[in-house]
Amino acid sequence: MDTKTNFRNSIFSSIVLLIAAVFFLFPLFWMVSGSFKPSMDNLKIPPDLFPFPPVLDNFRELILKGSFFRWFFNSFFVSAITTFLIVIVSSMAGYSLSKKRFYGRNVLFYTIAMSIMIPRQILLVPLFTVVKTFNMFDTYAGLILPAIGWPLGIFLMRQFIITLPNELLDASIIDGCGEIRKFITIVFPMAKPGIGALAIFTFVDSWNDYLWQLLVTKSKNMYTLPLGIANLQQLYSTDFGLLMAGAVVSALPTIVIFLRFQKYFTKGITLGAIKG
Repeated sequence: MDTKTNFRNSIFSSIVLLIAAVFFLFPLFWMVSGSFKPSMDNLKIPPDLFPFPPVLDNFRELILKGSFFRWFFNSFFVSAITTFLIVIVSSMAGYSLSKKRFYGRNVLFYTIAMSIMIPRQILLVPLFTVVKTFNMFDTYAGLILPAIGWPLGIFLMRQFIITLPNELLDASIIDGCGEIRKFITIVFPMAKPGIGALAIFTFVDSWNDYLWQLLVTKSKNMYTLPLGIANLQQLYSTDFGLLMAGAVVSALPTIVIFLRFQKYFTKGITLGAIKG
């Protein structure tokens, strides 16, 4: 009886998961399908699910129209540098908050944790004022530097590093390791799963940060890919095929990054939830 019940539960769970997968993947499928259709075919009623025959005109126009390669470079450069800096800063802060003993450590950690609940939109005006004051408007520094002190990144790395064994760190002190060497040779390599999860979060968040990029850029040479694609929309008409092609190209790097570091993402999230 238990075997039959487990089998039925397994079948039911599989069906629910399949329905959920179709529900969440259909917009992605529709975007990819529409990018290979002529623009007018995207307006058909009833719509065609599959492009027949598929065309590459939308991708060709995307590359020839505007400054596609410049926009792509800006997005990749900003996202990569932002991810690198956040990983370094969050790892060091997480190590200090989890393994070092100093006055006010818990107060500082809880303050950082509570700041995660502050809506990002509230910070836009003060951050924009700081960017303008230091003449970082329409520069890479204005796009990158305000994102470095990410409270969620510090929280995630603290929760992960706190699970590392103290005995190993104590042994490194006996062997004569200084703080910098201990962090680089022991803490950082052991924290790779957490770093992988943080890198995915950071890269995707930076790549898709349309609102902040819109606020601090004005020249087309500084546009990121999401801004450039949005700028292709005409005033009185919309080329849905061109926009879908742009959306496909824009989504590809985040999908590749997630698939490449998926094992680190899963392990980092799992292990980081063990201890608090």
